[in-house]
Amino acid sequence: MIRVEHLSKHFGPVAVLTDVNAHIRQGEVISIIGPSGTGKSTFLRCLNLLDQPSSGRILIDGQDILAAGVKVAQLRQRMGMVFQSFNLFPHLTALGNLCIGPVQLRGHSRVQAAARGLELLKMVGLAEKAHSLPHELSGGQKQRVAIARCLSMEPEIILFDEPTSALDPTMVGEVLAVIRRLARDGMTLAIVTHEMDFARQVSSRVFYMDQGIIYEEGPPQQIFEAPQQQRTRDFIRRVRCLEFRLKERDFDLYALFGQLDQFCEKHLLPKASALRLQLLTEEVLEWLKQQAGVFDVALTVAFHEQDALLELRLDCAGPPGNPLEQADSQDDIGLALIRNLCRQIDWQRQGERNLLSLQLDSRAP
Repeated sequence: MIRVEHLSKHFGPVAVLTDVNAHIRQGEVISIIGPSGTGKSTFLRCLNLLDQPSSGRILIDGQDILAAGVKVAQLRQRMGMVFQSFNLFPHLTALGNLCIGPVQLRGHSRVQAAARGLELLKMVGLAEKAHSLPHELSGGQKQRVAIARCLSMEPEIILFDEPTSALDPTMVGEVLAVIRRLARDGMTLAIVTHEMDFARQVSSRVFYMDQGIIYEEGPPQQIFEAPQQQRTRDFIRRVRCLEFRLKERDFDLYALFGQLDQFCEKHLLPKASALRLQLLTEEVLEWLKQQAGVFDVALTVAFHEQDALLELRLDCAGPPGNPLEQADSQDDIGLALIRNLCRQIDWQRQGERNLLSLQLDSRAP
């Protein structure tokens, strides 16, 4: 039903979407998850041309909607959108909000639009609120009216942009229940959400977005239980990361220490944890600096909230083999410190690079 090819979107010099490729079949429910600021909402807004893509193609039923001469107003009647901030007309009743689109854009009579509007309000559980103004409704009720208003235009596809993010936690369930009903009825849905349990239960497929692309996609069981990519695993397991790229042996160690200290403070880790992390980082990098060849290290510090675990990941250039095992002397003081600080050290080879993972307990005294 929808095919996206090499979609990009830039706001000035900032690239929000870089190379998005996706397809959505009729009747599918796609949940789009990922960290804030990775382009999830922009992706939805590009699909219905609220944001004009910078490049790429979007095809709906084979028609390129970015081609010259496409009637955008007709497109938007096929593809409805529900925003996080409701966007109801404040001077119109709930029923009035549902009638305005069908009357003015689809040419329905007021009687016809009102009859259909009442049916939709009943479907979302708000028939008794038909003559209430938006300020008389709770946040959850406003969002259900917004969903009913979207349905009043008889769309083939509905895009949900974080539909529960502006709601009190007590009201989230009532909105998700309506979306579940739409999914059961076979409506094609694309939902940007931070409700992980909901995404797991309702989705046909899940898109994990990161770095301006769809980083990984698959059925909910795969994404939530056996993700294939490291960034996906970090997100699902609530792992917080700090990343560096070091390409010179004479890097600024003290600036690095300052950022490690801020990272630990941000996540409420004890001062002792920050000091151990700094010591481990210094010793490992000093060890790598002694190795022959190009010095090129991608360094990631990860805090696993669920396991109270700190992890130092190093992706480094070099010959095959664990770089911490390359020296002739196995009783080197630096190596002994590294081993004493860590509760587990793992190594693997990926392509032309070595991947090291060093783990330490974030709560140890």
